[in-house]
Amino acid sequence: MDLATVWFLAIAVLWTGYFILEGFDFGVGMLLPVLGRRDVDRRVMINAIGPVWDGNEVWVITAGGAMFAAFPAWYATAFSGFYLPLLLILLALIVRGVAFEYRGKGDTDRWRAWWDRAIFWGSAVPAFLWGLVFANIVRGMPVDGDEILRAGLLSLLNPYALLGGLTTLSLFVLHGALFLTLKTGQPVRARARAAALRAAVVAVPAGAVFLVWTQLAHGKAWTWPVVAAAAAALVAGVLLALRGSEGRSFACTAATIGLASVTLFGSLFPAVLPSTLDPAYSLTVANASSAPYTLTVMSWVAVVFLPVVLAYQAWSYWVFRKRVTREQIEPVPAYGGGGQGSGPASAAE
Repeated sequence: MDLATVWFLAIAVLWTGYFILEGFDFGVGMLLPVLGRRDVDRRVMINAIGPVWDGNEVWVITAGGAMFAAFPAWYATAFSGFYLPLLLILLALIVRGVAFEYRGKGDTDRWRAWWDRAIFWGSAVPAFLWGLVFANIVRGMPVDGDEILRAGLLSLLNPYALLGGLTTLSLFVLHGALFLTLKTGQPVRARARAAALRAAVVAVPAGAVFLVWTQLAHGKAWTWPVVAAAAAALVAGVLLALRGSEGRSFACTAATIGLASVTLFGSLFPAVLPSTLDPAYSLTVANASSAPYTLTVMSWVAVVFLPVVLAYQAWSYWVFRKRVTREQIEPVPAYGGGGQGSGPASAAE
């Protein structure tokens, strides 16, 4: 296996890790106005992801950096062709990060309500658009002989890509709800379990149709078992949630997201950006990669630093493994609308 293929696999792993970890962050953010009926409950939800949400975003930064260094043609063509959706994702992530930090800086209910809306939209927009972007990449785009992607916004809004966006959106909501059942106390825990079952009504059929569509249109023979395993894990996660097995159900949705990512990248390989104009114009692992020397240097850097990063993130999850409950949230005087204040706390309070 050459280094270009190794780095394609590494990038696939990085994106998979991002979708699994940031997926439940997005889900919690989208569920904030649904499950957080009182401010103290919304603070419980925010505190459940407070210690880890920013660390989870390291995965997307690393994935983008690896694409830039290992496959500069892929990076340049994709990021220029998907400029608008990626810009919207970036803005949404910025707004979301600011909202986590500034929500507890004001003393009025109106202040907190605006930041709660920012958290919701800052989670929902990337959750939908990542699915849309990757579905379009797998489907193929009009890349010409000069490695320029000539596509307008409307061409991105095709049925397959829209279904991909709906799949990631609903799956992340399900994943986030199950995370809350694992990480919070009552009453958020009970509401999250009910929300997970409602989200499954959309996530299961949307995910099944999207994966089968992907397999029939773009898949390889070896990805059929992956698709079947993803579907089985999703159904098992819902059944385990019905039985109240919180850890196993969350593990199943994590496996579903991981296997779905394997299906997408497996269907894509050896291309990295197929061309719908002419297969000869497609960007592939071979023609879009950096020089062997660059890939060699990158490999040594990854060997040295990747274990350190993984160990640190695993340690942070272990340290903050306990449930977050109402009793851990310090009450403060109410302001503005007479609701429960959030005090001077931030996302990691």
